[in-house]
Amino acid sequence: MSTTVLGLVRASHPEPAAAVTAVAGLLAHGVGHRPAGVAAVALTVLASQLAVGWSNDHLDADRDAAVGRTDKPVATGAVSRRAIGLAARLAALATVLLAAAATNRAATLCVAVGLASALLYNWPLKSTPVSVLPYAVSFGALPAFVVLALPGAPTPPGWLLAAAALLGAGAHFANVLPDLADDARTGVRGLPHRLGAVGSRTAAAGLLLAATVTLVVGPPGPPSWAGLSALTAAAVAPPLTWYAERRGDAARVRGTAAFRAVMLVALIDVVLLVASGRVV
Repeated sequence: MSTTVLGLVRASHPEPAAAVTAVAGLLAHGVGHRPAGVAAVALTVLASQLAVGWSNDHLDADRDAAVGRTDKPVATGAVSRRAIGLAARLAALATVLLAAAATNRAATLCVAVGLASALLYNWPLKSTPVSVLPYAVSFGALPAFVVLALPGAPTPPGWLLAAAALLGAGAHFANVLPDLADDARTGVRGLPHRLGAVGSRTAAAGLLLAATVTLVVGPPGPPSWAGLSALTAAAVAPPLTWYAERRGDAARVRGTAAFRAVMLVALIDVVLLVASGRVV
């Protein structure tokens, strides 16, 4: 594999791209898509994730170089900005074309809105007080696209969209936590940066807990014992890890406990989101 191709893979943010694609595919299976439909959903979502990841590294190349991000191929020169900018545009076009060819107009419009929202986060909304909005819109658009892509384009349930939007908003605050210092050095001033580390941890935990509640009580029928157990874990994990953070003697312990807590709640929400496909 050539250096450029490897660089493009690394610049695509492969771990979150693979995770979101997998969630979309599992949710598609859960709501009743046939194998061809699951594949169409997964490929469309993968293309959108590539477009967003490549666009992000294209726009942030100077910032990444300024803070010495050796894990960023564009910042290190392994991939040119021109190449990754072209790749981002092609992936964005492929997203819409794949949806249009394999689904319907409503689903295509939905995935286009989600993609546009994510690209608007990369520029210019990342450094504004409304930086959380694209995350809420794009995450909410994901299950909407999956459901609308079914034959007949059924209306997605409101609780599912609300839960995904809350999950996305919480993920925004959690995702920024490890990079607050680097972002401050390069002038990024989104909503998490304005709230600070403590405010962002609190917002992440609150939003993710709200997503958990929505996923547990939103589906028809009484909550399951598994759902109530997940809700209990989501409510207890942040306070316990915050206590560990306050008691930690090492700076690295104090800096990672809360982040791990919100990531645990986010994982719980993702599992509940995928499982919710069976009751849509």
